[in-house]
Amino acid sequence: MPEIRATSNTTECVPPDPADTLSDRINLALNSSGPGYVLRLCQDTQYFIQAPLLFAAPNQEISTIGYPIPQLDGTDHRATLVVSGPVFPNGTGHACAIYGQCPTCNGIQIRNLRINGSRLGAPPINGGANIEIGAANSGQLVEYVKSFDPRGWSCLHVMEGGLTCTNTTIRYNDIGPCGSDNFQARIASTQWSDGISLSCRNSYVHGNWINTATDGGIVIFGSPGSLIENNTIWVETAIMIGGINMVDYNPFSGDYRGTVVRNNTIRGGFANSPETAGEQKGDNNVTAMIKIGIAVGPRTWFGNQFLANVSTGGIVLDNVFTGAFGYAIGINSATNFTISGNSLFGNTSFIGSRGPNCTNDDTTPIPSAFIYDQNRVLQSSLQSDMASVPDADALTCIVPSDGNYWPFGGEPTPVVPGEVSPSGSSKHSDNGAKIGIGIGVPAAVILSGLIAWFLRKWYLARHDSHVPLPRRRTRLR
Repeated sequence: MPEIRATSNTTECVPPDPADTLSDRINLALNSSGPGYVLRLCQDTQYFIQAPLLFAAPNQEISTIGYPIPQLDGTDHRATLVVSGPVFPNGTGHACAIYGQCPTCNGIQIRNLRINGSRLGAPPINGGANIEIGAANSGQLVEYVKSFDPRGWSCLHVMEGGLTCTNTTIRYNDIGPCGSDNFQARIASTQWSDGISLSCRNSYVHGNWINTATDGGIVIFGSPGSLIENNTIWVETAIMIGGINMVDYNPFSGDYRGTVVRNNTIRGGFANSPETAGEQKGDNNVTAMIKIGIAVGPRTWFGNQFLANVSTGGIVLDNVFTGAFGYAIGINSATNFTISGNSLFGNTSFIGSRGPNCTNDDTTPIPSAFIYDQNRVLQSSLQSDMASVPDADALTCIVPSDGNYWPFGGEPTPVVPGEVSPSGSSKHSDNGAKIGIGIGVPAAVILSGLIAWFLRKWYLARHDSHVPLPRRRTRLR
């Protein structure tokens, strides 16, 4: 155990010792204290938990006392939960740090803390993400949380809960690294992990900084009516398959109506070799890149695995890209999508070649900025610089090129989370207003088709069944 630093508020927060009863003591407090209980963790303290911390009532909160946020000089006083429970030879064990999917978990909050999944290079296990929330609940919040190195398939997962999860806010978090990029071989235990996995209606994902999430930075599982904006996604030390993904047919049957992805900044890999005067490109000794900046439609990602399934009704506006990618935006098997105003800035490269997972049946397009499948993207409004290709199946099968192809550039300029968004403007309005903005502006873009849908009321069925920790969603690259 590390030395526990004494602070002036030690008597007001949960002590980490005795360590062998820590998880039980915290869960007893959550289970017995009722709605609105705030579990305060001590600043500058590590909590080595042996089991998930389980929310038990509406509007409960787990946070660091004083709500510290990280500073530009590296100072960070947030408490750290360290996933420390057993891992078993059959690939199961302790993976989840905080679990907020109970039938009475409306309005729970996770604020101002750090979660270390402590995978430490080991193979991944089944057992959920670092943070598991959502299910048949509404109004949940995760903010100012650092989640990294998960043992499972995601750093943060919002579960759909029979498609009744609604109105979750994920904001001002620093996420990653998540997972390993050892995904080229089709091995039984895949190595990658998502940053944020969103499967919840009418939700808001804003102002997050996501670094080197090796599967998808933000993976949107339908989540109709959600707004994903002003996030910064970048890669430093691995191959990242997707920046923002709108490719999963399940669980919402491909329904992305009213889901808006706008004003996000996605940075692919940059050269890490010494910069030579007059040269704009160099080498990257870990081949760090993002294969697809924003991926739309199941076939873009999975090839023909899901046959005729499509993604429907999403909106992708005014996102910007820089660095090394296979493709900035790739679209296939999509209908009624709007893609507009997306652009490149700074130095960019589009690199990659056919890899071992590319099939002989697919003609992998040459890496380039904005592409769509000319046969399987229907009834959609696309920006004028999108190039049509005859086959945009399984774009994730490409592998990085060797040589001086990476642009010189660098990591995003850091800010204090929540004070300034990646686009440079402060965002502090309430969640309802944010969702209203996200719906109203894109509706004007695509006019009556979406306006009619936005006027439709959803009936959100409630149920009291407990939702188990999810199994990993299987994907072959």
